[in-house]
Amino acid sequence: MPHTVSPSETPAMPTIVAKGPSGVPPTSEEISSLLDTIFTSDTSQKSLDGAYALANLLIQGAGCAGLLNYNVLANVRKAASDKKNGAKRESAMLIIGALFERFPREFPLSEAVFLLHDGGIFDIALDALADKGAVVRDAAQYAIDALFGCLSPEAMVNGLIPTLERYLAKGSGKWQGFVGAYSLIEKMAVKAQLGKGSKDEERQKDLLRDAMGKTLKELIPIVESGMHDLKSEVSKQSCKTMTALTTLLSNDDVAPRIPLLIKAMENPSAQTLQKAIHALSQTTFVAIVTSPVLAMLTPLLARSLNTKATPQETLRQTVVVVENLTKLVHDPAEARTFLPNLQPGVKSVKETASLPEVRELATRALDVIETAMKDDHLASGSISKITPEDVLVVLNAKIQEHGGLGGFGDSKLQDLATKFISSMVREDINCRMHDRIPDRIDPYLRGLLADGNTEAVATAVKAHYIAEDEIKFGKPIPEDPNDVEIVNADFSLAYGGMLLLSHTNLRLLKGHRYGLCGRNGAGKSTLMRSIANEKLEGFPPQDVVRTCFVEHNQGEDANLTIFEYVAKDPKIASQGSEHISEVLLEFGFTDGPEGRQSQPVGSLSGGWKMKLALARAMLQKADVLLLDEPTNHLDVANVKWLQEYLKSHTEITSLIVSHDSGFLDEVCTDIYHYESKKLVCYKGNLAAFVKQKPEGKSYYTLSASNVQFKFPPPGILSGIKSMTRAIMRMSNVSYTYPGAPRPSLHDASLSLTLSSRVAIIGGNGAGKSTFIKILTGETIPQTGKVEKHPNLRIGYIKQHALEHVEMHLEKTPSQYLQWRYANGDDREVFLKQTRILTDEDKAQLEKPVDLGDGRGARRIEALIGRQKWKKSFQYEVKWVGLLPKYNTMISRETLLELGFFKLIQEFDDHEASREGLGFRVLDPKTITKHFEDIGMDPEIANHNEISGLSGGQKVKVVLAGAMWNNPHLLVLDEPTNFLDRDSLGGLAVAIRDFKGGVVMISHNEEFVGALCPEQLHIADGRVVSRTNNAISLDRFEDSATNSPSGPGTPATGSAVTSAAPSAVNSGDEGDLKFRAKKKKKMTRAQQKEREIRRRLRYIEWLNSPKGTPKPADSDDE
Repeated sequence: MPHTVSPSETPAMPTIVAKGPSGVPPTSEEISSLLDTIFTSDTSQKSLDGAYALANLLIQGAGCAGLLNYNVLANVRKAASDKKNGAKRESAMLIIGALFERFPREFPLSEAVFLLHDGGIFDIALDALADKGAVVRDAAQYAIDALFGCLSPEAMVNGLIPTLERYLAKGSGKWQGFVGAYSLIEKMAVKAQLGKGSKDEERQKDLLRDAMGKTLKELIPIVESGMHDLKSEVSKQSCKTMTALTTLLSNDDVAPRIPLLIKAMENPSAQTLQKAIHALSQTTFVAIVTSPVLAMLTPLLARSLNTKATPQETLRQTVVVVENLTKLVHDPAEARTFLPNLQPGVKSVKETASLPEVRELATRALDVIETAMKDDHLASGSISKITPEDVLVVLNAKIQEHGGLGGFGDSKLQDLATKFISSMVREDINCRMHDRIPDRIDPYLRGLLADGNTEAVATAVKAHYIAEDEIKFGKPIPEDPNDVEIVNADFSLAYGGMLLLSHTNLRLLKGHRYGLCGRNGAGKSTLMRSIANEKLEGFPPQDVVRTCFVEHNQGEDANLTIFEYVAKDPKIASQGSEHISEVLLEFGFTDGPEGRQSQPVGSLSGGWKMKLALARAMLQKADVLLLDEPTNHLDVANVKWLQEYLKSHTEITSLIVSHDSGFLDEVCTDIYHYESKKLVCYKGNLAAFVKQKPEGKSYYTLSASNVQFKFPPPGILSGIKSMTRAIMRMSNVSYTYPGAPRPSLHDASLSLTLSSRVAIIGGNGAGKSTFIKILTGETIPQTGKVEKHPNLRIGYIKQHALEHVEMHLEKTPSQYLQWRYANGDDREVFLKQTRILTDEDKAQLEKPVDLGDGRGARRIEALIGRQKWKKSFQYEVKWVGLLPKYNTMISRETLLELGFFKLIQEFDDHEASREGLGFRVLDPKTITKHFEDIGMDPEIANHNEISGLSGGQKVKVVLAGAMWNNPHLLVLDEPTNFLDRDSLGGLAVAIRDFKGGVVMISHNEEFVGALCPEQLHIADGRVVSRTNNAISLDRFEDSATNSPSGPGTPATGSAVTSAAPSAVNSGDEGDLKFRAKKKKKMTRAQQKEREIRRRLRYIEWLNSPKGTPKPADSDDE
């Protein structure tokens, strides 16, 4: 209080000991006399003493009813409005301050009286902030702060916010009062922000943040109107308040655009609105959209839709944003609250927009809006929210069971109490904080019940809603008393500026194996790395709980031998060389000078590196194993071994991230799932988790329901009339890497057709990737031959192809595709090492060539044409410094003898690419259709920069580039290692429906079994067996209907063509021939008979009725 003597030092102030009105109620004369004393005191201190005496007298003798029965509040309101008497106004503020400070502590129900009963008296304090007397302003500010400090989050949302909304909406207050009201809203928003307080404090913040978010629909328009106030102090405070309110959104998609959104509100011009809409249209919405996000965006979108002068491009962007947002609204109740504000505007755009494209998009958005507002839309798993009316029914029933209302106060006060309590309890129930329910009922009902048993009523209401919660969400599974808890950590986790987990709990039991599940980008690997680096608050240090992060990343130690790499850890080295060697031997690392233990780490394949990391973890004797995609690169036998190892070591706790559903089903005892920035634990393996959370079904089926793409049909290959005729063949191929003691591939053969579905299967380091490199022409075999159709095009999808897209972040996907194929060739192919001219190649081009035609030696500038010549080709050569009329046709064989292999390869690839493009024009319409087939939204493809796309969308861009020239053969090198379940399902369906050939390397038995009937088993560089199995169509979710699917976000891809010379007369051709069927030569007699038939047919047609089609002459008649 702004006074010289504090209330505690005032001798006239009685001590408060009663918890309710236990004394004799004061008479009206006593109260009136005390009020007169306060208002007529000659000093502020005497008025202050009298105000506290009044508060104490009412608390001990009358309770909340005394505030109303003695007309105390009415007298205070009258005195506060006395413009002629400053002392009275000060005394009124002192009384309000004393009441606000003392009453809520003893009678929390007084909060509702002060804020809501007959308009309350809080607005008096706000008005007093504009008083010309400084002491009055100080007393008013103290009173406001006193009451604000007493309010719980539930009371703030259901008591204070409605009061402030009412005050700001009336428009007749002073600007100082408006500033005070806006600053209180800001304080509440700041109070709700995430912090590092205690667990109870953070739970209260979560509650306040969630409850305030539901009020933004009413708050934002009020605060926005303040941003346009003519008084600069009001507009500045309103802007600060709006900025604070935006922190309640908790949506990572919208967060980067908030400054632009606030700018559009603060300065509502056409330019700022268009910039905000453009920024939103460049946003990839993936997070669930809730009421706070809708409350923030709906006014801006509605303004754009309803403004007649809005450009067509902005309207297009607006309806796209509306559609994308609406698709992510999972609660129909929220949809029905906000979307009706947008529906008329979208309908108007559909009917009146000048551009057909905009009208079509508006039609689509309107359909999505109507679907979203239906009760059954995406709501099969949603839980209906409790309303205050629902709580009021239960509360009244429980009150009647315990004697009913019969204490002090009239029916109006009792009705106010039950409604206020019901509103607060509603917040606790919807946030599932049932432990807070008694504190919202027991103190507030004190003195209102006939028998006074308020605690029993609170307990009964809490029990009722706990039982309802168990019906909705299921009963918690009881824990085994023998379980040993080794970790129980409360923490928050952020990466960069993104909050991944907010005040969640991680509890690990000894010997349990936990699967960590969540969408890509949820923060699974970040959590495990934070644990490994000892940066997770609350997680025990390494000397208490030993953790080991198992990952296949030993690049910095590539030159060390395997034994040296493991033994460099002092804790492992202390176990002795013999023991280390024995453990490595158990993992397949043979000892001895020629064994694997002596090989450098850099020579290991991905699978062996993972086994090395596992061996190192076992030697560290970890209590907790952190396994990030442990089955990546592991063959089937090693996956089986890993499963048995984890299950047999019951003393080790594991935390596992994996997209392999079979592995998770086999080893997991519990599942941790990311839900709304929390970790939620489910008992049982993945199958048990899916029963409780049906959306987890995507872990089991290769479904294209969430991510869809399809591949364009391959182009025509001349001479190929059958899907089963060979288009590529490897024969007796061998290859040894420089310095290697034995061949990586020996005597391997393979024949491929347009209908091939071949899986290359083998152990780690067996030679599978070498096989693929030779097949695609990235490596040339040392023995054997690779034959292919001269115009065969290969799409090679590999793991690290996204780096090429990262070079074009400023382009849209459409612009990237236009750049890539601007000259008819695939520019990405030119970046391959096999296409880059070496110094020897450049020196060869500088050498003059003498063809012996009498024109002397000349230097080749380029190959500019090709034509058929006998059974081979001849190429038109442009000479350096000579005009085109001196160009020469030179046979393929001659050019190969002269060493111009790469020139021939480049021109053959150019011709193959040109044939693949066929009639495809590189215009926006065709490109849009292509991206749509690959599964990318046309709006994103044409208007969003690549820099703003998600990882999955970038992959679609690469895939679209790889498939643009209609490849005949698709080669996938371990695609399942970097795809989530949804993308994997989309890729599987697309491969199933693709009309070209497919070759893949994969350890994912589910993926291979669903797609590839032909399997090549490679071991030690040799093809040891070929099997033909029946494919498992039941792996597909749509296997019953076999409906074609499409697009997805998988594999990084790059379309390349073979680096090897075409088979025709290249020295490598064998039995693979691609010649058209020859026509049989007719004799003279046969030719005469044919002419007679044609002439008679022509005469018959001339005599036929008018309109009869003319018969065609053919060579096959």
